[in-house]
Amino acid sequence: MLARLRFPVERSRGRVYPEPAHPYRNAFQRDRDRVVHSRAFRRLEAKTQVFTQGLSDHFRNRLTHTIEVAQIARTLASVLGLDEDLTEALALAHDIGHPPFAHAGEEALNRQMQRFGERFDHNLHALRIVESFEQRYARFPGLNLTFEVREGVVKHSRDFAPGERPELDAYLPGLRPLLEAQLIDLADEVAYNTADLDDAFSAGMLSSEDVAGCVPQYREIHEAIEMQFPGATPRERFYEALRHLIDALVSGLIEGTVERARESGAGSADEVRTVPHRLAAFTAEGTRTSRELKQFLFRRVYASHAVGEDRSRSMAMIEELFQFFLDHPERLPQGYREQSENQPPHRVTCDYIAGMTDGFFRRTYEAMLGEQGLRP
Repeated sequence: MLARLRFPVERSRGRVYPEPAHPYRNAFQRDRDRVVHSRAFRRLEAKTQVFTQGLSDHFRNRLTHTIEVAQIARTLASVLGLDEDLTEALALAHDIGHPPFAHAGEEALNRQMQRFGERFDHNLHALRIVESFEQRYARFPGLNLTFEVREGVVKHSRDFAPGERPELDAYLPGLRPLLEAQLIDLADEVAYNTADLDDAFSAGMLSSEDVAGCVPQYREIHEAIEMQFPGATPRERFYEALRHLIDALVSGLIEGTVERARESGAGSADEVRTVPHRLAAFTAEGTRTSRELKQFLFRRVYASHAVGEDRSRSMAMIEELFQFFLDHPERLPQGYREQSENQPPHRVTCDYIAGMTDGFFRRTYEAMLGEQGLRP
């Protein structure tokens, strides 16, 4: 549909450290593989998405969420005629900068960094991971990904103007990212809205009727499923409806993107960058449904006592451990102590905690603070 806007891999701006071409994998395929083999990617398995593992073994974690985003994003790219390998690499990398304890962890680290006039952003942290923290290659630091993947890591969810973020001046501020990168944030939205419904249903926090009462597009699906499968269990009917909801949202994203691209007149990947707004978009109905799902999930799930209690405890523990390492930098691992010689202690502490899994954080908290701190 939009093959004219596909970014040609042979036109990549390349890597910071030049490498010879691989005999049977193109540059974006190699980027995808490097992300998958990275330690940061593996650690996603032990990082919370929304619900902590202590409640159930069936809930998504940050890694399974990432796989679902990649599946949706690759489908979008295939149907639209865009580069599937670039899209998949970006989807797989989009969350590797997330700290432990989901968005509560990101908010807690951001609060600590604001004390020093800085901030924590998981997209910027992901860039630091792929550019320097991963140490797998003898010839260069980081993963040495292509420019297009690194640009997509920091720009897939928001644009920035020249000078707004000086540390990102190399990534074409003021221009839109490639269309492959623009798809990632909305594929992420489809994945987490529907997955959080699924997990909350499994946790007994909502019913299909609850969703139908607040989301009109889901209500239409729900009513059709009720008529089609009257003998099915509520659980089976819920999953049938959820499957149709995912299909409707993905279809709405395809249709909305095609329509906006047509209206823009963009005829090439280069022209995508200069359009004043992003081309990836839902249809009007898809936009409403996504907004209504977010509002419903906030009321019934994210603001619930069970999730809120975990969130408050996690943020308090991060604050305590952050301060502990500021007061006792000698307790940081040797590699981080060496790093602190060239960077301020708060930056090193933030980087260390951001890389932790939930379980490693709890073990470290217990080892460093023990009875002094809040008990998890």
